[in-house]
Amino acid sequence: MMMDMSSLEMFCKALILMGSAIGAGLAMIAGIGPGIGEGYAVGKACEAIGRQPESSGAVTRTMFIGCAVAESTGIYAFVVALIIMFINPFIGSL
Repeated sequence: MMMDMSSLEMFCKALILMGSAIGAGLAMIAGIGPGIGEGYAVGKACEAIGRQPESSGAVTRTMFIGCAVAESTGIYAFVVALIIMFINPFIGSL
């Protein structure tokens, strides 16, 4: 069975789009890690404040910095997924 050039190009484009959708889905799995990490950090900060209420300022400040760093990895994964889905640099390689 011979494929003409347009159907071969359509097949290649569909294959790239399929791989891009799978890659974007896998990139979004990275959002689970920051969510778990931030929940754990907030829980431990609440425990620390419960034990020593006088250190609540330092604990809260450190917790917010740690949560911001953890959240940035989830945002990076989201941006990568958006780029793969909508800008899709792999389509230009056909």
